[in-house]
Amino acid sequence: MIASLRGTIVALATGRLVLEVAGVGYAVAITERHARELRVGDTVRLHTALVVREDDLSLFGFVDEVELGLFELLRTVSGVGPKSALGVLGSMDADAIAHAIANDDDAPFRAVSGIGPKTAKLIVVTLAGKLEAPRTPARGTAAGEDARAETAPRTALVAALTGLGWPERTALEAATAVIDQAEEAPLPELSVLLRRALAQLGPARDARGGSAR
Repeated sequence: MIASLRGTIVALATGRLVLEVAGVGYAVAITERHARELRVGDTVRLHTALVVREDDLSLFGFVDEVELGLFELLRTVSGVGPKSALGVLGSMDADAIAHAIANDDDAPFRAVSGIGPKTAKLIVVTLAGKLEAPRTPARGTAAGEDARAETAPRTALVAALTGLGWPERTALEAATAVIDQAEEAPLPELSVLLRRALAQLGPARDARGGSAR
């Protein structure tokens, strides 16, 4: 699996770029918002998801692990494919998504191109309880930044654990415990938190919560 790429942008279009890494060009789909911040010649690192289908291999790139985690969560919703999930992330940031879910508000999702009323409602219903809304809707303030800093690692860690098959309630409890117990400031990278969470969940349990045999 290609988890991340670091290289130079050699081609850039709306929602897509070609990243040259060690002489190999990778076509990567990105959000339109992200594309507007980039220029050909920039050296960037992308967190990536490789989506495999019978007749296609597609790479999707993200600014950070939080966006990647949200992408994977959105894809768990019936009717939301990778392109639709990318569209949501291009229209809404992590805070906006978390607030909409917490407030049972599907209107922001209905405003995303390619997301109909039924799918918008499914997003809200399916992701309820999986995202922790920021403590304040204020943006550009120190309080808002602190809330995002606290929420983002938990969201990414829950997404990683559920992606490995753990039940969402179990994943949320483990993520909360690991983050609360962390003594480092700032928090360690997601890979470190994930190892701690898996160690806490215990090797004797499988991803469905049963006992290993």
